[in-house]
Amino acid sequence: MDSYLNNVSLLLLLLLVTPLALAQTKVGFYSSSCPKAESIVTDTVKKHVKSNTAVAPGLLRMIFHDCFVHGCDASILIDGSDTEKTAVPNLLLRGYDVIEDAKTQLEAACPGVVSCADILALAGRDSTVAVGGLTYKVPTGRRDGLVSLASDTANLPRFTDSVSVQKQKFSDVGLSAQDLVTLVGGHTIGTVACQFVSYRLYNYTGAGDVDPSIDSAFVSTLKSLCPQNGDGNKRIALDYGSGDNFDNSFFKNVQNNRGIMESDQSLWQDSTTKNFVRRFIGIRGLAGLTLNVEFGKAMIKMTNIGVKTGTDGEIRKVCSKIN
Repeated sequence: MDSYLNNVSLLLLLLLVTPLALAQTKVGFYSSSCPKAESIVTDTVKKHVKSNTAVAPGLLRMIFHDCFVHGCDASILIDGSDTEKTAVPNLLLRGYDVIEDAKTQLEAACPGVVSCADILALAGRDSTVAVGGLTYKVPTGRRDGLVSLASDTANLPRFTDSVSVQKQKFSDVGLSAQDLVTLVGGHTIGTVACQFVSYRLYNYTGAGDVDPSIDSAFVSTLKSLCPQNGDGNKRIALDYGSGDNFDNSFFKNVQNNRGIMESDQSLWQDSTTKNFVRRFIGIRGLAGLTLNVEFGKAMIKMTNIGVKTGTDGEIRKVCSKIN
């Protein structure tokens, strides 16, 4: 009798574990169901980036903001009066038209097969390749989420976060300090509005002062880019001097106290993250890291946060609407 009960218990355990084991993404998920899925996304991203290079960093930021809320389930794409898209941290996101363009083509080729979440993950890879990054294989098989609430964006990393807060937010979703530094290295491309920088130049502590972490010789340059009482919507490169190239110059700027955003510069103020910054720069005596290689690894890890697979979620017909 005990043997019988043990066998039954083992069977029940297997039944419980097996779906979880199978609920994983994999490279080539659409090889049979939609063979042209990846090429359609790639060609669509290339077309849009060629027309507007700002699309590349826009897509990266969108994926980042999607994956940190409910996991990578394309909930960021859903329209509505109180969805993630309407939350303050997401108001300036760009690239929705790229995803919808790819989705329209995929629905024509393979109706109801390719998820919006997978389109986002693939577009992240293709956007960096379009501006000089190395390609990498993206595991697919995600399904789209059914919930999108503005209130759930409260824990998104912010531009004023200290490095300790950033490390905690990344740790909360299973990402390491190296992942943090690598993914923030994506700021080697793209721009930021002056409204998110000016406080560091003119009123950092409320006393009309300058953020002391900024290189004193660089302050006048930043002030010329973002004049006091100037246009807060004016955009400047996140990687000063190399904003259009996917390279390691972002880390050199951080080393030289020329990180544009406070959260970026804070990476130099923590021994753990500082060490990774130094390794990306290639400082003698340290095991070097290559952004182009590590970025793909970190993106794969991030885009597998809390994914929905199997029968969880759905495959949206239109990315901005729940079926």
